[in-house]
Amino acid sequence: MPELPEVETTVRALRRPLVGRIITEVRNSWPRHIVTPSLSELQRRIHGCRVETIERRAKYLLFHLSGGETLIVHLKMSGHLSVVPGTTPPDKHVHTIFRLADGDELRFRDTRKFGRVYLVKDPQEVLAGLGPEPLADTFTVEALRQLLHGRTRTLKPLLLDQTFIAGIGNIYADEALHDAGLHPERKADSLSEAEIASLHQGIQKVLALGIEREGASIDLYVKPDGEKGDMQNAVAVFRRTGQSCYRCGATVQRIVLGSRSTHFCPGCQH
Repeated sequence: MPELPEVETTVRALRRPLVGRIITEVRNSWPRHIVTPSLSELQRRIHGCRVETIERRAKYLLFHLSGGETLIVHLKMSGHLSVVPGTTPPDKHVHTIFRLADGDELRFRDTRKFGRVYLVKDPQEVLAGLGPEPLADTFTVEALRQLLHGRTRTLKPLLLDQTFIAGIGNIYADEALHDAGLHPERKADSLSEAEIASLHQGIQKVLALGIEREGASIDLYVKPDGEKGDMQNAVAVFRRTGQSCYRCGATVQRIVLGSRSTHFCPGCQH
């Protein structure tokens, strides 16, 4: 699933070919893509809207349109967005298409069909339950300490909880815990002040690295231009089961926590 760095990479790549362009039509072959409003209302409301800005919130892409509308897209497990000429041969996995005034198209390819599209006046209708952005200036060590206060959950599942911190998924949770030297089964309320600071640093470090390397092309993710990201070549533990830890040489192990594969180094993460 695309996580914060992959979605941020997609947002940055789409700004140049989309900002200032006018949407004239929507076509959809998989009704479950469209959460709200109905397809007919979406077509009516979005017709003639200009893309003003594009930003990211957690794992969501927000296309702010003229007239006060916001188009929100969640890529889910296999979603991919790209701007291509309208004459580009069709792809059977493209289920939602936004046609632009000059004939180009914003195509939403989604092999597993879990992606979601919303058109709303108030983005908070979709985003209200999300936790803080981990790369925001307001996400300080003290902010993380307050978030952890009184929580007894296991660290790895807690980091995946989008109401706790927004944007972190399986890859970057494993990587952040390894960078911080924290075992994924540690309880949140067991962390010392120094460990909280290490976790804060680890979260921000691996997310920034993921953005710098334009995402991890481990499963289906590729950038809007079809090229792979490079974060998969910089992971320390994720899907490196049985291989040696780069830091201490111990063998990377895999366990399952909250139904999710979890990778860690028993040498670094006691």
